[in-house]
Amino acid sequence: MIIVMQLGATDQQVNAVAQILKDHGVEPLILPGEDRVAIGIPQSLTPDQRENIESALARAEGISKISQTSRPYKLASLEFQRARTTVNVKGVSIGGDSFTVMAGPCSIESYEQLARTAEIVQKAGATVLRGGAFKPRTSPYSFQGLAEEGLKIMQRVGNETGLATITEVMSPDAVDMVASYVDILQIGARSMQNYPLLIKAGESQKPVFLKRGPSATIDEFLLAAEYLLSKGNRNIILCERGIVSIDRSYTRNTLDLASVPVLKNYSHLPVFVDPSHGTGVAKYVPPMAKAAVVAGADGLMIEVHPNPDEALSDGSQALLPKQFELLMQDLRQLAEICDRKMAAAVSR
Repeated sequence: MIIVMQLGATDQQVNAVAQILKDHGVEPLILPGEDRVAIGIPQSLTPDQRENIESALARAEGISKISQTSRPYKLASLEFQRARTTVNVKGVSIGGDSFTVMAGPCSIESYEQLARTAEIVQKAGATVLRGGAFKPRTSPYSFQGLAEEGLKIMQRVGNETGLATITEVMSPDAVDMVASYVDILQIGARSMQNYPLLIKAGESQKPVFLKRGPSATIDEFLLAAEYLLSKGNRNIILCERGIVSIDRSYTRNTLDLASVPVLKNYSHLPVFVDPSHGTGVAKYVPPMAKAAVVAGADGLMIEVHPNPDEALSDGSQALLPKQFELLMQDLRQLAEICDRKMAAAVSR
């Protein structure tokens, strides 16, 4: 339920409506707008609750209309929050009219490797450095990451370059540790419906980059975001990274670019695209990255490695430095055509 106040409604009238909701056992969510205030009820109501609340609100002053939300997710909905969310991290503005590129290796392999990659992507215009310290792999015998040592390397390189940093967190008990080292917590596709992890990450109040699960519907994806938002964390970024393909002979996943305008139509949260995991093939990354800009994405996450042939994970989808540099040149032109502003490079 959303209660839209009249234009010019007073604080006293808004507070009176909020108190009515509290008196009926409901915690109101006050949503300031450009011209008027709305008050949301994120929780589900029983028929009796709804009837009693609507009866009480009929006697309240300053209400323009009462409407029902049409989607199972509430806080993530554009119905609930009309203003687009912008996430600000270490001087980087994500969302709004900005277009942001996160780039770096799949795995943090050493200080030298990450520092070199950070230099490459920063020079090309990326403003957020990505890199995995914990790597959930299909095979238990594959490289699993450097764990906390990798986080220390990420923190050091982030401090040296001034780049914002992002890495994946895989379990609730690791949230506090990972959050102490990086600027953005990434919840990977395999963890999208790890609800204890979502709750803990939401409680951390750290910006969270949520990837869509490989078989998740749009509703399931936004309900996962709802878990984060329900804990009071408003700094949430969505990421489309491909869904299960019916033919894996050519690409790792099917990159669902149609999800970008759909998500932008139903949610106020920034939407990113990961063409590296979405295709799994380096030569397909640039065209899909450019298509994502045109589709309306707020940014990209791209894997880059100084020497992909020697990468300890996902080398087949990582761009070479020169490939990334050329792609960034094209992205700047496309962003301008699409009335987006490329996030300014951070320098130290």
